Amino acid sequence: MRSSDLFSRTTGLALVFTFIFLLVVTGPWKSPTTAQPGSTSVEPLPVVGSKEKLLELLRQSQVHYPRGIMMDTMVSGAAPEAAPTQNLQAKEAASGDFSRTNIQVEGVDEGDLVKTDGQYIYQVRGQRVSVIKAYPPGEMKELSCLDFSAMGLNPVELFVDDRFLVVIGNSSFSPPPGPAEKNLLRCPPAPGYGCRQATRAVVYDLSDRTALKKVREVEVEGQYLSSRKIGTALYLATNQHLYYWNNEEEITPPVYRDSARGSGINSTDFASMHYFPGCISPSYLVLAALDLGNPQQQVDIQTYLGNGENLYASTANIYVAMTKWASRGPIVYDSTGPTPNSEQTNIYRFSLKGARTSYSGQGTVPGTILNQFSMDEHNGFFRIATTCGQVWGKGANASANNVYTLDANMNLAGQLEGIAPGEKIYSTRFMGNRAYMVTFKKVDPFFVIDLKDPRNPAILGKLKIPGYSDYLHPYDENHIIGFGKDTVELSTGSGGTQAYYQGLKIALFDVTDVSNPRLMSNQIIGDRGTDSELLQNHRALLFSREKNLLALPVTVMEIEGSKVRSDQGPGAFPEYGSFAFQGAYIYHIDLKNGLQLRGRITHLSGEDYLKAGDSWYDSSRNIQRILYINNQLYTLSPDRIQAHALSNLNLTGELLLP
Repeated sequence: MRSSDLFSRTTGLALVFTFIFLLVVTGPWKSPTTAQPGSTSVEPLPVVGSKEKLLELLRQSQVHYPRGIMMDTMVSGAAPEAAPTQNLQAKEAASGDFSRTNIQVEGVDEGDLVKTDGQYIYQVRGQRVSVIKAYPPGEMKELSCLDFSAMGLNPVELFVDDRFLVVIGNSSFSPPPGPAEKNLLRCPPAPGYGCRQATRAVVYDLSDRTALKKVREVEVEGQYLSSRKIGTALYLATNQHLYYWNNEEEITPPVYRDSARGSGINSTDFASMHYFPGCISPSYLVLAALDLGNPQQQVDIQTYLGNGENLYASTANIYVAMTKWASRGPIVYDSTGPTPNSEQTNIYRFSLKGARTSYSGQGTVPGTILNQFSMDEHNGFFRIATTCGQVWGKGANASANNVYTLDANMNLAGQLEGIAPGEKIYSTRFMGNRAYMVTFKKVDPFFVIDLKDPRNPAILGKLKIPGYSDYLHPYDENHIIGFGKDTVELSTGSGGTQAYYQGLKIALFDVTDVSNPRLMSNQIIGDRGTDSELLQNHRALLFSREKNLLALPVTVMEIEGSKVRSDQGPGAFPEYGSFAFQGAYIYHIDLKNGLQLRGRITHLSGEDYLKAGDSWYDSSRNIQRILYINNQLYTLSPDRIQAHALSNLNLTGELLLP
């Protein structure tokens, strides 16, 4: 919620969660089944077995969702750091000096709109994917363009290595009219009632970039949740919500299509579908794994009665987190009294063995998580940060934040609870034996947490400054960069105060003295309304410590005159800025001089700025990503690619894309 004040941001979330809380009713909770300490095996999950058993499970769980309300959330998410198997050894796509996608875990690639291998750039542009010869910049040209409109595919992410380009996208299909039908029936261009969502991965051979050859295609029923690539193994996770599970005729197990098995539709079955005791939801979680290096090897499909919300992966495991709501019946929310703080997060671990996944344990912790950076794995322990309660709550329902560690058997090993009462987590970053956490309500407490002894986590130090960070990025082991918003605290007119966000804020923190973290340097961009995709998607960041380079796409809003209209009197809201700029902000960053703005790059013309009103929109000339190849900086929008010399940011090449 970047277009409303912080009060609206927290209040809006309150209304959403209260609405969900009123709707969701689960049966008695059961403790998750996990292996006991010292055990060598994990108790397998129970099997659904049949449609009748599935319907019975759904009825027993007493989970009800109204028609048209989808409870699935799309966020991405770690595991023991074991050496990958031989066929998972990572390879560099190409030699040379070039930037990679900003990922969470080294050796675990994440998909993005743009990829480069040091000579070519691969870019998602609406329903097309372009392959561009990028280096040298004076010779930039589009070598080929894949158009997926006729295939009914909307590309969302890419993976690239030295052999293959993988395009992952959303598609849809109509369910087969009968069990005898084996052909996929595509929805019309404007999908209507009855269409189901699917996630498709299309693999191309890069031997000839002027004429890409499709070598593999896998399509799995369900909404795209997330993906990871480790060596030649590609992992996909989807959610398929059962909107009308009380209509028995519409209940079927998930289907999939794999070109290694032919062109027909393959159905999973209830006999091989598992469920998570104590956390039944009307949806399917599907994990698909395929080996890019072996196009003939059939995709590995594992199906579960469950719902994935966040996904985290290490080189050895995938963890899927889902919220467990614990209301036993309809309630009437009473703001004068406490409501139960009973939400929990269930974490399910799946081990990775080549292009296969298998369930390997589960654990439960109090509270809910923010995103994939709320989870981590280190030295055999799983770490997770959660928020319990609500920021508007009182007494037992007041919010508080926690860090938990789970051992190799997914049993609780250590806990640190009650951090920043009355606030909630805005960002977390686990780095080795430490964790960094930002909470917020009126000011930004930046916490340094010691995890050297995973069974006894402890707070080492904290720093309070105005604003908050939505994303934390390591500079080195003793310095961390925060990206978020500046804030101002104003009177509410009733004796209290309220914090309102202002411009975009970049902060460099020094945690060398862990008991006394300090703000080394910070930059404020624009005024209220300024935003960046980076605050919601870490892949939008370009950072190189070796090059002292930091860059991000920004849409800048500015206020003429006073930045905060405090003269409006108590209870006044600060004003929003008017559109002033869209493009890339380029910074020099080091530990001596901190953050220094080197320049700005835009793809918008002078006419675009003249036509702009108070707000801006998702233009085809909006810069989405920034990358570098050798000594050249590239800015990319759906409309064009520009190259600039890293030394002085002078334009060295430009390619207009059709």
